[in-house]
Amino acid sequence: MTLTLEKISAILLKNDLLKEMITPTGWHLTCVDLPKKEFSSVTYDSRKADANSLFFCKGLNFKVDYLISALANGLEVYVAEAPFDVSAKCAIIVTDIKKAMALLGAAFYDHPEKELKLVAFTGTKGKTTAAYFTHALLAKATENKTALLSTMNTSLDGKTYFKSHLTTPESLDLYQMMRQAVTNKMTHLVMEVSSQAYKTERVFGLTFDVGIFLNISPDHISPIEHPTFDDYFYCKRQLLRHSKKMILNSGSDYFALLKENCELLQTPYISYGRKNADYLVTSGQNKHFTVTSKNDELQIAADYSIQLAGDFNQENATAALLAAAIVGADVKSAKDALATARVPGRMDHLFNTNGASVYVDYAHNYLSLKTLLEFAQAEHPTGRVIVVLGSTGGKAISRRADFGKALSEHGDVVILTADDPAFEDPQKIAEEINAHITNEKLEVHFEMDRTKAIAAALALSDSADAVVIAGKGVDEYQKINGEDMPYEGDYFIAQRLIKENHV
Repeated sequence: MTLTLEKISAILLKNDLLKEMITPTGWHLTCVDLPKKEFSSVTYDSRKADANSLFFCKGLNFKVDYLISALANGLEVYVAEAPFDVSAKCAIIVTDIKKAMALLGAAFYDHPEKELKLVAFTGTKGKTTAAYFTHALLAKATENKTALLSTMNTSLDGKTYFKSHLTTPESLDLYQMMRQAVTNKMTHLVMEVSSQAYKTERVFGLTFDVGIFLNISPDHISPIEHPTFDDYFYCKRQLLRHSKKMILNSGSDYFALLKENCELLQTPYISYGRKNADYLVTSGQNKHFTVTSKNDELQIAADYSIQLAGDFNQENATAALLAAAIVGADVKSAKDALATARVPGRMDHLFNTNGASVYVDYAHNYLSLKTLLEFAQAEHPTGRVIVVLGSTGGKAISRRADFGKALSEHGDVVILTADDPAFEDPQKIAEEINAHITNEKLEVHFEMDRTKAIAAALALSDSADAVVIAGKGVDEYQKINGEDMPYEGDYFIAQRLIKENHV
């Protein structure tokens, strides 16, 4: 895997991204009079840059000191949106560093995306669940030749998994992972595509074989993410423009707009949902459901079962069935894989020693929390819904008001606690959530030690109650003051406390 200055110039000129290439002898647009140079690595991490690297100066927090450090380690060529007052053999100045990085990263890794069937999920809730369901179906259909990039975990060989750092990786990392997946003989890749991935051009230039739009609700509204819902929704909708075929949830808000968008773009689409859809989902008993269609062109109409409770998870499974079928899977022969698929941190169900149900879920925005609490209310009509919840620091500020609203609508007791507070005071975050609670009957407690908060919720519960522990699922760290601090994980804490009979 290599990249030359000549190829870099050609790619950037073709995409109208090149301002100039600056050397000690002058400014250029092509490689005439430029030094011969071949790069054996591409990076945006100054600590990894050397004489053979193409270094990208990207990010709002980029400091010229990073570039100076890389140059001291032998770096000769950098890419940036403006020249720096440093001594380098060549500065490649571009109009958009993120777009340039995506295109040059794809070229450096020799376009691994062309060697994979790409399935991409977006939506406010359910991306990880639907991605895991699809991965299970395709893993069975392809004999474990399906890679996965999810919020929770990444697998590039279909067998081993490691913790993900971003829902959608930075473009250089994404193409490196794709190349590794191809090297590992993977034929398919299932991934989540976040709104930030389009906002920051992480997937610029990438076309997916099938895109799935699950749902939409306000989220990630903050000064450092999306300033408005309109911006958030627009970024999400870019998947429609960059997919060969779309799958749409007919029950999603703004479904009519999504259909219109596909039609204007001439992107073929299939709909699924409880009504007014190409594929209809009907709930059965004990986590069973049925998919029917008047024109079953994908041959998925059948009875299915999953391990997760909730109608919304049956809809996620239907989206997975459609996606897997579009990229070549015989889903009926793989339906046993769907029936046994487990999604870490999603709707894990435990029972307290007194018989109360305990639900552990990664729900971390209004739509996912509202759906989860509605489910808990319906399943436990004679009991209370007791919630353990916090909100992240430094981002998605709008969630604090959203959580207050969801709790007011569907909670009976809440213990507000810490959830990745970052550089903020978790007590103040909790107080902000509380300020948006309008239901005077809702009983509110504060406990910033999350383990103690879970223990308190279990202790408060009676046999008819539902305890909902929302936010972290099986995550084994808390982001505090810039560090990932070890954390046992909500599921494992609840499981241990119940086993130890401390409650």
